[in-house]
Amino acid sequence: MAFGREALIRADVPVVITLPQGAQGLGREGVAKRLGDLMVTLFTEPSNKQNSERWTTKEIRLREFFEDERYLTDPGTWNRIVSNFRNSPADVNAILGFDAARLFDYRRPMNAANLWISHKGVFTQSHFDELENFNIALEGRKRFVLAPPGFWEYYPRSLKDGFGDKSQVFDFDDVDWARYPKLASKLAQRRELILEPGQMLYLPLGWWHQAESLDEMNINVNFWLRDPKIFRRPYVLGVALYTAVFRKLKGVYNYQPAEGTS
Repeated sequence: MAFGREALIRADVPVVITLPQGAQGLGREGVAKRLGDLMVTLFTEPSNKQNSERWTTKEIRLREFFEDERYLTDPGTWNRIVSNFRNSPADVNAILGFDAARLFDYRRPMNAANLWISHKGVFTQSHFDELENFNIALEGRKRFVLAPPGFWEYYPRSLKDGFGDKSQVFDFDDVDWARYPKLASKLAQRRELILEPGQMLYLPLGWWHQAESLDEMNINVNFWLRDPKIFRRPYVLGVALYTAVFRKLKGVYNYQPAEGTS
C-alpha cells in the first residue's frame, strides 16, 4: 500500500509479500459457500510432468469439483479449476478479505482476476506470462521455480502450434544438459520459493516459471495486469499476439471472464 503495484512493476524482480492479518482470505469452505454455483473451467491432463499434449477442458459448477472425489483422487489425472471472475468484484473482495480494486485495476481490458484450485501434485510446466502476475495463496502451499527473462536460451516449443510461451524443457528440475546447454546460464539465476497461505507473489511479465501444488487442496487468486513493459520484451509481445490469434481460431480456452455471480 505504501508504494503501490507500480513500484513493484518498475523494480521488475519477483517478490513475496506477507499480507496483514485480517486480509488473508478464505479457504475451501468459504470459497465453496460463496462461489459454489459459479460456472468454472475444469482443465484435465495426464499426471505427467513431461506431457507434451494440450489439456482438455469442460465447464462445470465449482460445487461439483469440491463434491466429486474423483477430481481430487484420480492418480493418473491432474485436474485444476480456473475461472476469471473479474466481473464479480464483490466476490473477489469477499474471497480475498480486502478491497482488491485499490491495489489491482483488474477490470480493464485484457486484465483478469482468476480463481485457481488444484489438488496435491498438480504441476504447471515451465512457461512465461505476457501480463504482470500477482498471485495470492488462500489455502495450501505451492512451490515455484522462477528464472529471468529470455527466449532462445529456454528452447521455446513450437510457435506455430501456439506453444511459444512454453519451453521444451518442461521441468526445470529435470534438464538434459546435453540437449539444452544454453539454459544453464539462465537457471544459474533461478529462484525457488514455497508460497504459503496469506502470502502474495509478484511475478513480472516475461519471467519463466513453473509451479507445483504441495497440499491436498490448493486455492489461489491471481491478477493478470497488462503493462507497457511488454514493449521492451518484443518476443513476449510477439508470442502473446500470435497465441491470442491461435487460441481464437482453434477454439482453445482463453480465460474469458465469467458472468457476474453477485
